[in-house]
Amino acid sequence: MPFQPVDNRRLYEQVADQIAALVRAGEFAPGQRLPAERDLAKSLRVSRPVVREAMIALEIAGLIEVRVGSGAFVREQPAAPAVEVNTGHSPSDILKARMLIEGETAALAATRATPLDLAAIAARQAEMIAERDAGREWRAADLGFHVAIARASGNAALAALVERLWQEQHAPVFSLLSERVRLRDNWAATVSGHVAVLAAIRGGKRRPARDAMRAHLTQVLSVLTGNAPDAPRPRNGKVASGRRTR
Repeated sequence: MPFQPVDNRRLYEQVADQIAALVRAGEFAPGQRLPAERDLAKSLRVSRPVVREAMIALEIAGLIEVRVGSGAFVREQPAAPAVEVNTGHSPSDILKARMLIEGETAALAATRATPLDLAAIAARQAEMIAERDAGREWRAADLGFHVAIARASGNAALAALVERLWQEQHAPVFSLLSERVRLRDNWAATVSGHVAVLAAIRGGKRRPARDAMRAHLTQVLSVLTGNAPDAPRPRNGKVASGRRTR
């Protein structure tokens, strides 16, 4: 099969571009089923989550149709060659970036948060629960929870960065993948993760707060991709965190 290995720069787009080129060159006929996800991953030497993201990008571009339980098929009338696959950063990369940055904002908040900061974080958590209980959209309150933690770190630039990374989750690939895996149904784990993060920040020590935030985001990544590579691994029942700090 004429696939070529890809490098590590924005992998899912390179995979999508390569498959798109093969479709347009007639290697896969309209209506033909593409190789299975695991076979594509092996041929392209990338992870299955990368292939999954590429399939969603191609679906958005109008080249393929993903039939749940059956696989990915070339559309009978694929989009014109001028269509480019450019649908945002990799969902996996976004979550991994959040782990790194928000782990540290939580660690800083543990030693810098004022009583007012802690009240603001708790208020956003309570707002999120109230909005969901009322049947309303609760993602703004979820964002508010994470931004309140970043603000409690005492670094306004970090707060802006956390919000920017959150907005990346509205990109087409992230949005469609979230819908496909029913990420919104991850409610109980989300609340549990927030409770653990807030408790750790209130505890006033950096390492538990960092660990709790990373564990929360690792769980989200696991749901989103079915695999959480490069995420912190448990050690003695806790998520590993690097050097020991207060």
